[in-house]
Amino acid sequence: MKIVEKERIFKALGDRNRLEIMDLISENELSAGQILQQVKMAQSTLSHHMKILCDSGIVNSRKDYRWVYYTINEEVAQEVSKILTDWVK
Repeated sequence: MKIVEKERIFKALGDRNRLEIMDLISENELSAGQILQQVKMAQSTLSHHMKILCDSGIVNSRKDYRWVYYTINEEVAQEVSKILTDWVK
């Protein structure tokens, strides 16, 4: 993984709201509406955070009719885990 990609991912994870969202979607796929029911923020703020998470590659999105559903990108999450493991050798 390139330094630029690492930077984008760790920057995306460096926000309390985005970490809360990651905790929520780590359990199962959720729609934006379902996430909004569990976090205290405006829809536009959630959209901003989801864009950052998706652009970093750590979160996947899929559109189903009028809803967008989010999941953690397991491949990228495993790469991040490997980076952290390599740092503590």
